[in-house]
Amino acid sequence: MKINDINRINGINKTYQNQAEFRKEDRKSMGKDEVQISQAAQEMLETSRVENSERTQYLDELKQAVQSGTYYVESGKIAEKLLPFFK
Repeated sequence: MKINDINRINGINKTYQNQAEFRKEDRKSMGKDEVQISQAAQEMLETSRVENSERTQYLDELKQAVQSGTYYVESGKIAEKLLPFFK
């Protein structure tokens, strides 16, 4: 038995080359992916952007109130909300 049979090695190399060429052609034929966003989804996105900007403005006002010391919290309301967790 010959281990160094060049014809067998060339046959294997040709097989690998054919597979590589097939893969290249397959990739070319695939094309590009596309995504389409529905009108309803676009409206939801726009609404969330508006709500997000309003929320950001509200949070900025809260931060300013806390930093300036003018933010007031009723301790009774906090106690009412915490009480169920301790029962």
